[in-house]
Amino acid sequence: APFSSHVFDHILVDAPCSGLGVLHRRADSRWRIEESDVKNLAKLQIELLDSSVRLLKDGGVLSYSVCTVTNQETIHVVRSLENLHPNLIPKRLFHERWRKIGNGLQILPQDSGTDGMSIFQWKLAF
Repeated sequence: APFSSHVFDHILVDAPCSGLGVLHRRADSRWRIEESDVKNLAKLQIELLDSSVRLLKDGGVLSYSVCTVTNQETIHVVRSLENLHPNLIPKRLFHERWRKIGNGLQILPQDSGTDGMSIFQWKLAF
């Protein structure tokens, strides 16, 4: 492993995703993304997050962001990660223009004329 365990205070995982939150800029994605792609990307996202948890110090913060709005790449990934690591404490996020999604936030393109994206955060407690 390139890093020792438990060395970082904060890790941001801006994970590879289906990009379905940016369709207004990349309309061709509609015809390139298959359901199996979303499933495989969600699996990769869980693997990246799982590996990241092992690098966090006690009290460290893990942030997860994706430019998609699919449940499989947001809520389902979050549930899987929290099942793998019950010592992750979700941080409740708030922003007046973003929608609540579990303990995280999501913005849809039609909300602000921007990309759709989702973000979640946890604090690690040993």
